[in-house]
Amino acid sequence: MKLLLDANISWRLMALLSEHFGECIHVNKTDLPKPAKDTEIWDYAAAKGYTIITQDADFLNLFETRGFPPKIVLLRVGNIDRKTQGEILVQAKSSIVDLENGDYGLLEII
Repeated sequence: MKLLLDANISWRLMALLSEHFGECIHVNKTDLPKPAKDTEIWDYAAAKGYTIITQDADFLNLFETRGFPPKIVLLRVGNIDRKTQGEILVQAKSSIVDLENGDYGLLEII
């Protein structure tokens, strides 16, 4: 599994999420401009086979207009600290794996 963390997800989660999911990079660690536009992140993830992890509802709009790939994990949990973000994502591992293996493209975690 390949995860791409959006700018609103801490880059410090890369190591933790890599342990549980496989490859995980942060958008700021790519060759995309900084800050990257949502459409640039979308196109990058689609071209490279990443699932985007984000708290940005703009990706929901992109999903609704473009479909998938890429697949999107949308965290709708409000402003939370990095540790809690990581815990939530690890707890949702089976759902994220199901997303990756399924024929749907969006997982909302509330």
